[in-house]
Amino acid sequence: MDITGFLKSQFICHLLISYVFIVSGLIINFIQLFTLILWPFNKQLFRKVNCKLAYCISSQLVMLLEWWSGTTCTLYTDPQNYEKYGTENAIVILNHNFEIDFLCSWNFCERFGVLGSSKVLAKKELASMPIIGWMWYFLEIVFCTRKWEEDRKNVVEALLNLRDYPENFWFLIHCEGTRFTEQKHKISMQVAEAKGLPKLKYHLLPRTKGFAVTVQCLRNVVSAVYDSTLNFRNNENPTLLGVLNGKKYQADLYVRRIPLEEIPEDEQECSKWLHKLYQEKDSFQEEYYRTGAYPGTPIVPPRRPWTLLNWLFWAILLLYPLFKLFINMISSGSSLTLATFAFVFIAATVGSRWMIGVTEINKGSTYGNHGHKEK
Repeated sequence: MDITGFLKSQFICHLLISYVFIVSGLIINFIQLFTLILWPFNKQLFRKVNCKLAYCISSQLVMLLEWWSGTTCTLYTDPQNYEKYGTENAIVILNHNFEIDFLCSWNFCERFGVLGSSKVLAKKELASMPIIGWMWYFLEIVFCTRKWEEDRKNVVEALLNLRDYPENFWFLIHCEGTRFTEQKHKISMQVAEAKGLPKLKYHLLPRTKGFAVTVQCLRNVVSAVYDSTLNFRNNENPTLLGVLNGKKYQADLYVRRIPLEEIPEDEQECSKWLHKLYQEKDSFQEEYYRTGAYPGTPIVPPRRPWTLLNWLFWAILLLYPLFKLFINMISSGSSLTLATFAFVFIAATVGSRWMIGVTEINKGSTYGNHGHKEK
């Protein structure tokens, strides 16, 4: 292991990265709170400002993937469609198999300049999560409780509010509703058999109602659906902790652009279309496991410098006073001061480990472990 790899694996480096992310994130959340005064007078300015502020947070995580771990992502797609990415609003369908698939989807957004304005359909519990959840609140993210009878009205209202959004945005959606596990897959396929639906080998049954409503509400606003399927070479199962340790992964992302007018407007027909799409996604995964590649032309989108520059700005701003405070504490020799610093150190350690734990598969949502109840 070279000196760079050694340093990346050290806990003190992880702690400093977590410190910069947590403190800068809370500062940005605080600034976002004050942007609320803009909403009654200039809603579009409020939105543009919050896109920039959100980028300052989410790009720090993308920086870890792109610059710290050096993970590469090869995009398999049609070159003619490649030219359209980032120039239009789109619904992006993602598979949900890995701990860092959200990071790879953000990396996809970053490479085409829509990271700050990207939207998701997220579970409501995340709205109360500091930094990311609070950032999403100001980005007008669509939150749901996963109980469709309760969600439909709120989801429709939130989606309709995006129809006049001033920035190009991608709406990211995991139609499976939860991350793939063997237990969830077994239950999902039991439901498929009971409903007479074709079984899937590498995906869970898609939850069709949320997707159908998204298409209905954003029709004439988004131009296309980007069907995206992610995998990692050498059968690796990457983790956020691995990224933090500087481990380099090689990701392959297959993206095909489907014009929105090709998707049925009727909810029942849209549901059938989505089930067919997931059968095709399954065949793409089968092909990948067999050949090690997806259909389409492999392209590596150029890495932009802004994620690194943003992190360096916050690191310089926050680490200098931290080091100065630490030196003053050591020189003072005060027991109370040293105890306070130790407490802050332990709190930061617990906080950073908790944030990593949120992404871990074995600590993920139990949604999908008890059957597929979609009325």
